[in-house]
Amino acid sequence: MASKKSSRVWLITGTSTGFGRALAEAALAQGDRVIATARNISQIQDLEHNYPQTASSVRLDVTDQASIQTALQSGLDVFGRIDVLVNNAGYPLLGAIEEVSDQQIRDQFETNVFGLLNVTRAVIPTLKKQGSGHILNMSSLGGRVIVPAMGLYHASKFAVEGLSESLAYELKPFGIKVTIIEPGGFNTDFADRSLIEAHRMPEYDFLREQMFQHTADYIRGDAPTGVQAMLKVVELPNPPLHLVIGPDALPTLIQKLSSDIEEYQRFKDIWQASTTNGSKAKGFPDLSKQV
Repeated sequence: MASKKSSRVWLITGTSTGFGRALAEAALAQGDRVIATARNISQIQDLEHNYPQTASSVRLDVTDQASIQTALQSGLDVFGRIDVLVNNAGYPLLGAIEEVSDQQIRDQFETNVFGLLNVTRAVIPTLKKQGSGHILNMSSLGGRVIVPAMGLYHASKFAVEGLSESLAYELKPFGIKVTIIEPGGFNTDFADRSLIEAHRMPEYDFLREQMFQHTADYIRGDAPTGVQAMLKVVELPNPPLHLVIGPDALPTLIQKLSSDIEEYQRFKDIWQASTTNGSKAKGFPDLSKQV
């Protein structure tokens, strides 16, 4: 099928639509090789048809360990290596925390968190053996900033942020880089086909209204433009740990961080009352700066 020479090899989860699809197409268009994966392989086989020498479409369910191992081995058999892993599979869950069911909570974390971990842990040995690689974990601006009625989705993305920062520190000695991608508003199927909604309780309707009002004013980007930033970041010798993308993302994040700092400073006297008399505040080292 495809040759095993110079271009970069990508393994991307969730390539049937949205960012995953746009990224797969963009990487292929620039001459890279792509192991495109999705639960329903019929939705991505056109990639292999359009790029028969550089695309391999493989069924992969991030919640199924056997599926992951089969897909990984299939990709390695074709291309011989993996240079970039993109953990893109995931979906949003809409609903107040009281509204969502136990099963919906577990399903959200099974895909957005454990699914990401399953694929990452399966690929790490290959990257370590190579002595190189770059993991792009698709978080969200929602991993740093919340909107109403999306609490469980935010919780899953906050988890992605924390485990990714730890992963970056752990894998640096092996020559493996990690970047957390934090998209703001984009015109994808995020709020349409991908959205799962909890059973509504009327007393939380105001939260849904607030959420839709809050997001209605976002200046939305388009996925093909957004993925260009991801193509650029894998070219960098020292890529960032965090990469926000999208027109609204950086201003929103800066506003949130400024608000957090202001709150910490406002209650500084309470913090000081909790410290040991005479001790000098030194703070923990920020290990994320060392990755």
